[in-house]
Amino acid sequence: MSDNNTAVTSTKRNVPNLVVVHPLVLLSVVDHYNRVSKETKKRVVGVLLGEVNKGVVDVTNSYAVPFEEDTRGAKPIWFVDHNYHENMYGMFKKVNAKEAVVGWYSTGPTIRPADLDIHALWKRYTPNPILVIVDVEPTEIAIPTKAYATVEEVSKDGTRSVMSFQHIPSEVGAVEAEEVGVEHLLRDIHDTSISTVASNVNAKLLSLKSLVARLKEVHDYLGKVVAEELPVNHVIITQLQDVFNLLPNIAVDELVKSFAVKTNDMMLVIYLSSLIRSIIALHNLLNNKQALRKAEKGVLEKAAEEDAAKEREERKKREEAILKKEEERRKKQEQEDEEDAQM
Repeated sequence: MSDNNTAVTSTKRNVPNLVVVHPLVLLSVVDHYNRVSKETKKRVVGVLLGEVNKGVVDVTNSYAVPFEEDTRGAKPIWFVDHNYHENMYGMFKKVNAKEAVVGWYSTGPTIRPADLDIHALWKRYTPNPILVIVDVEPTEIAIPTKAYATVEEVSKDGTRSVMSFQHIPSEVGAVEAEEVGVEHLLRDIHDTSISTVASNVNAKLLSLKSLVARLKEVHDYLGKVVAEELPVNHVIITQLQDVFNLLPNIAVDELVKSFAVKTNDMMLVIYLSSLIRSIIALHNLLNNKQALRKAEKGVLEKAAEEDAAKEREERKKREEAILKKEEERRKKQEQEDEEDAQM
């Protein structure tokens, strides 16, 4: 990167404007991390496949590569099995020839000292690779990806040049087929015990937390600019000014009243929805209880009939046994009487 004592200029050559990461890539990275480095401090590394069109990098697929790293020394030691990568890429190329190597991913969760050297390795396979850091264990509500490309920073006197990472905007995008798959996946992990209203409120809460985190970042940045710890970036200042210009003037009484009316209407709808949902749930509970009671009654009646039939069967067997014994006793008595008569 650049130091504060030497003025530098960044040379941007074919730096992408946007990186779009598809859900399949995120699932693949998380699966790779859980299989290899879960509950450890190690990170995993893999290859990103996709297309580049008009400055937009569309990352549609990925695969893992063997990676080892030792950061205990003064200079990190790392190893990437590029032979394995070449074999895997050859097989992927047979399946989809349009997908090319666009960069590599890491589970970071931040840029590490060896990343510039690793990034240089991927320049053998693509002239302008990107680095996407995927946060597999996020601690804040935000997009779990951060994309970077390398730019050359040259001092104004032209005596020194270094490569450094430059942040690129990234987003999560999906085609229609992927959206259907993600919806089914979310449906499987949906907690049915949580109501729709509670889910909506929770989503609003998470959005507000994310907004607060972004406002804090803006506040910290402006504070560092005022303290002259960071240079003034007129592009960022202009964008912030546009944001502030779009904010409504909440000091107007009519606007305050409109917000209050809108909020009250929404709260009334939420209250009525919760009340109706509770009544329907209670009604279903009563119906289930009546059905269960009827089923239990039927089971008891059937059990009673089976017991009665079994008792009748046992009684019949006992009577038959008594009649059989009586018949044997009678025959024996007749035989004895005949013997006595003969004597």
